[in-house]
Amino acid sequence: MALAPGVYRIPTFGDFINSYAFLDGDGQVTLVDCGLARAPAKIVAALRLMGKQPADVTRILLTHAHSDHAGGAHAMVEASGAAGVGVHSADLEFIRAGHNAPPDLSTTSGRLFTRVPGTTFRSVAVAEELADGQLLPVAGGLRVHHTPGHSPGHVSLVHEPTGVLVTGDAIFNVLARMRWPVAVICASFSQNKQSAHLLGELDYSLAASTHGPEIRDRPREAIRDFLRRKG
Repeated sequence: MALAPGVYRIPTFGDFINSYAFLDGDGQVTLVDCGLARAPAKIVAALRLMGKQPADVTRILLTHAHSDHAGGAHAMVEASGAAGVGVHSADLEFIRAGHNAPPDLSTTSGRLFTRVPGTTFRSVAVAEELADGQLLPVAGGLRVHHTPGHSPGHVSLVHEPTGVLVTGDAIFNVLARMRWPVAVICASFSQNKQSAHLLGELDYSLAASTHGPEIRDRPREAIRDFLRRKG
């Protein structure tokens, strides 16, 4: 699904889980998030619809270390030949170990959630550590914004040439309704809500979530309204 010139949303589990592809003028592809373990087949199929092959993927970025975003990363690294993934330094150890960034262990529900199946994934090499404010040379410039709370190293991304914001899991848009991520899976739900307010201050013309469809109609105003009501 084309969001802007050279920017595509790849639904890997209906609209509920999305990956994103950014295409450079020289043919290189940057992939953002890799879905669950079974998502790579759909990612590869989507690449072919764009006229691309896995070998065209030269950079893979992860918004955070959770299995529904990193589950397919190992397979995509192998298929593409990429050196590894890019992830914020605060989530690096979880990606290398192959398990979710832990929830808030100070709560009973957080401790119980660590026993739920599906919180592990195949470990993957880290090729680059992302940092807040970093401008990546991706399709004209992809800006990293550290928005911790859902995980310690959670990031949101803004593609500056097209104004596409990828919120990651800072804010969901499930069934085209904005909502907070489930508190029990957050490293710190209060920090998630606090850091998400940054998204109301950035400049963008389209907001794309990794859970749910994109917001095309006045997305900044829609996110600001959500933050006023729910923040």
